[in-house]
Amino acid sequence: MKKEVRILLLGDADVGKTSLILSLVSEEFPQHVPLRAEEITIPADVTPEGVPTHIVDYSAREYFGEEFLVKEMQRAHVFCLVYGVDDEKSLESTRSYWLPKIREINDGDNLSRPVILVGNKDDLIMDLEESPLESVLPLMNEYPEIETCVECSAKRLKNISELFYYAQKAVLHPTAPLYSPDLGKLKPACAEALRRVFRICDMDNDGYLSDHELNEFQKRCFNAPLQQSNLMEVKNLIKKYCDHGIVDNKMSEVGFLFLHTIFIQKGRHETTWTVLRKFGYTDQLEVSDEYLRPDLHVEPGSSVELTEEGSDYLLSLFQKHDQDKDNILSPSELANLFSVCPNIPWGDFSASVMTSEMGWLTQEGYEALWTLNMLLYPEHTMEYLGYLGYNSDTRGNQLTAVQVTPPRHDDFKRQVSSRNVLLSYVFGPKGCGKSCFINRLIKKGEIEISPETDRHICINKIRYQAQQEKYFILQEVCASDQEEILERGGDCDLAIVLYDTSRQDSFSKAVEIQERLDVPSVFIGMKSDKSSVKQDYDYTPEQYSQMAGLPPPLFFSAMPDRESAQLKIFQTCVLFASHPFQQQSQSMPLSKIITTSAAVAVAGMAAFFLFKYVRRGR
Repeated sequence: MKKEVRILLLGDADVGKTSLILSLVSEEFPQHVPLRAEEITIPADVTPEGVPTHIVDYSAREYFGEEFLVKEMQRAHVFCLVYGVDDEKSLESTRSYWLPKIREINDGDNLSRPVILVGNKDDLIMDLEESPLESVLPLMNEYPEIETCVECSAKRLKNISELFYYAQKAVLHPTAPLYSPDLGKLKPACAEALRRVFRICDMDNDGYLSDHELNEFQKRCFNAPLQQSNLMEVKNLIKKYCDHGIVDNKMSEVGFLFLHTIFIQKGRHETTWTVLRKFGYTDQLEVSDEYLRPDLHVEPGSSVELTEEGSDYLLSLFQKHDQDKDNILSPSELANLFSVCPNIPWGDFSASVMTSEMGWLTQEGYEALWTLNMLLYPEHTMEYLGYLGYNSDTRGNQLTAVQVTPPRHDDFKRQVSSRNVLLSYVFGPKGCGKSCFINRLIKKGEIEISPETDRHICINKIRYQAQQEKYFILQEVCASDQEEILERGGDCDLAIVLYDTSRQDSFSKAVEIQERLDVPSVFIGMKSDKSSVKQDYDYTPEQYSQMAGLPPPLFFSAMPDRESAQLKIFQTCVLFASHPFQQQSQSMPLSKIITTSAAVAVAGMAAFFLFKYVRRGR
């Protein structure tokens, strides 16, 4: 809704434009009328809508040129086009000059400024049996930008306040975007917006609004409960004039749209606008950026997570749309959930979260998917929360649905993670089994990744030490992204560096990656179900991990029958990420590091101290 209203009075000379303004201000007819009134500003606390209003006079006598007129018209929000009801020539001028001029300006600015047609001086024709308004009906049909027509008298102070109220109302609650007078029905964009409102307020998703749902709708939009007598009156009206508008004493979507049609036809379109604006709509019937994208500040190294309130709301949507109560959303149920949004925000999610045997979204996978998208794409995800109707007076906007974590380096200093969602990058040489490792997080084998997916990423909730739970995300670092990520030192909660225990050269390549990381990290030897070979490196993975101050390496088999062992590995990784840099290797007996050969022992010790010196110098 606009923050102010600018009204411009237009019309021929001597039709009473200036007198109308002065009569409004002084509440009496002026004895001496200047050529043009100065601009009047009515404070917000005086106007019915609580919006400051500027009233501007245009004088045909005090003519400043076409350029001045165009400039004033472009600044205006609404035109009060005045003619004298006793002056046929002035009425003809509205038809031949003023209305075409207004349309020209509107078209040039690609705007639809409304027009209030004002028949002034009706005190001079009081004896006429036929209302002068009859003569302007053809004009109103020809020019839909004419919001309404008002008969008034500056001399008798008739309808003066009403005139400017209608002008203000035409700006703040315009009819044009809502209703087509020619067709006698709601415009498509308005009907679609109201359908979205209806579906959001249909809390049990049965296709109807019960008395309880209507009462909640009333409180949400108008901050007051619905009186039972008013509710019965509305229902009876719909029953009488709208087939299938009331079914089993509940209001259908058809009845809801019919009710708003009646509001608009009776000049109560501010009621419809109040509803639409509560759900984020602008005058162009688009959901506003302010409603969808509240300002969220995220420091470098911080991440965005769902709060309990945000999670609870999203879970309530799952339960609302899970019609068969099987804790799974079928494709049609998922489409129904997102029917109030431009589209479904997720592509092929089957490679990222737990799904049913048919690949449908389970409740567990649904909650994980929202968590993943909030971390990766917080602004986009908050936008969809807005579309889904999260915003309300009781909840506030989407900022109450999210929390921003402290920067990651603060957690590293404290050696305790404050996050509920942990991100691990999975590094490793080609062919070591990165995809198999990641897939086992969601208990899946080979997964065909969609070409549209720019990364292989999985998320699942892991219960670890003392029944604590955290969401754990594994993201594969592909060759094309590896250099960029390593230049940032890893930029995650835990770097997992894989190597192939069945290939001699695999660990040395893994070490090259690990030495460039500035985040907690751990080695995991893959294919532990196969025969391992001695790695072609100066130290064993165990020796290197101890010397580098890393946890002992873990060993992983992606075979489906090793699910229990796989879970333990993931639990261990979550523990490492939750307590960064705490999980140091236990001291290894020197006899296990050096060989029995004295020469080799001396060389080994020298290399060991050189290694520590180099690590300390980094």
